Amino acid sequence: MKKILILSLILIFPLLLNSEIIKLKIKGPIDTITDEYIVNSFNEIKTKTNPKLIIIEIDTPGGFDTSMRTVIKQIMNSPVPVAVYVSPKGARAASAGFFITIAADIAVMASGTNMGAAHPVSVTGSKIEDTMKEKITNDAASYIKTLAKSRNRNLDLCEKAVRKSKSYTAKECLENNLIDYIAEDINDLIEQLENKEINMINNKKIVLKLKGEKIIPIEMTGRQKFLRTITNPNLAYFLLIFGLMGLYLEFTHAGAIIPGVIGGISLLLAFMAFQILPINYIGLFLILLSVGFFIAEIKIQGFGMFGIGGVISFLLGSIILINAPVPEMRPTMSIIITFTLAFGIIILFLTYKVITAMKRKTETGKEGLSGEIGVARTDINPYSGKVFVHGEWWNAFSEEEIPAGSKVKVESIEQFKLRVIIIK
Repeated sequence: MKKILILSLILIFPLLLNSEIIKLKIKGPIDTITDEYIVNSFNEIKTKTNPKLIIIEIDTPGGFDTSMRTVIKQIMNSPVPVAVYVSPKGARAASAGFFITIAADIAVMASGTNMGAAHPVSVTGSKIEDTMKEKITNDAASYIKTLAKSRNRNLDLCEKAVRKSKSYTAKECLENNLIDYIAEDINDLIEQLENKEINMINNKKIVLKLKGEKIIPIEMTGRQKFLRTITNPNLAYFLLIFGLMGLYLEFTHAGAIIPGVIGGISLLLAFMAFQILPINYIGLFLILLSVGFFIAEIKIQGFGMFGIGGVISFLLGSIILINAPVPEMRPTMSIIITFTLAFGIIILFLTYKVITAMKRKTETGKEGLSGEIGVARTDINPYSGKVFVHGEWWNAFSEEEIPAGSKVKVESIEQFKLRVIIIK
């Protein structure tokens, strides 16, 4: 009997040791990086830990429907209770974040937060055709009602958040059965959940015993953090423009090397970000076309017309470059205007300098001597003479007699002899 008791303790002890609270964090737009982070985290939880509760702290303006549904599937199929906590104060769970919060086993908000405004919008931000708009809205409304019904939440207010873009404060959500608790912080949340009975979707009942349990955060991996950084729409846009600028400088100043290297790396990082961000390729083409216009201004000299066309093409391309359902997932207009003005001014300035250099009179070789002023070192006649010009002695001749010491002007070079005239 004693041996059986010892063996039981040996088997149970690791489970007790691994019993804990797992905390995940969604901050910013809900995109493919977010759903990868959530999926990987839930897989890790299943294989390496035995948590009593999973808390997802959320602060988001919304995001993509497909990524949102991936996150919700993980929550609703979790054998462990999941609490979605809209936090910290001032945070929100808008659009896709509202769906995720409603789908949680336990929905919680910090005071001073809000959620809702879940009406579906076009990924490009453009107007949706009426019939398609109605289909998308009906699908979203049906989905939110399904989630709300499975969690016994207020179906009417959930539907209004989708159809009428209604948004609710934490107090309104608690009073109208959209959430279960208002908690000031994680510790307050855990305290309120102590001995709480959770009815899971599979009809299993779980009583939470959380007192004294350790909170274990699972962060994004280094790769996910890096991708999250470069997929910031403002940074991705900056990398694209910086890369194009570097390559432009390399093409117009061959051999500079450093602008080309930095520009190439920046472009590769930008294209890596564009693999994740929703890119409008017409916008990207317009930006590349603008660079072509600037180069054409140098080669063809379009008297500024190519340059103006390049600035307009650059501005239009920048505005439509990144398709996103929420403003936070697109470059801000102030950034676009600033970069357009800066890029246009720099490119037009460089174009001006190149054209000026192309028109400048040649200063070296035979061509560089034409029109130069020198001094006759000997008498000059139609057959011979010596002049000092451009720091060099040259054989010279003139159709008129020129005495030594006279100032002369070079008219041309004929068979390595300078034709000169006297300056009177």
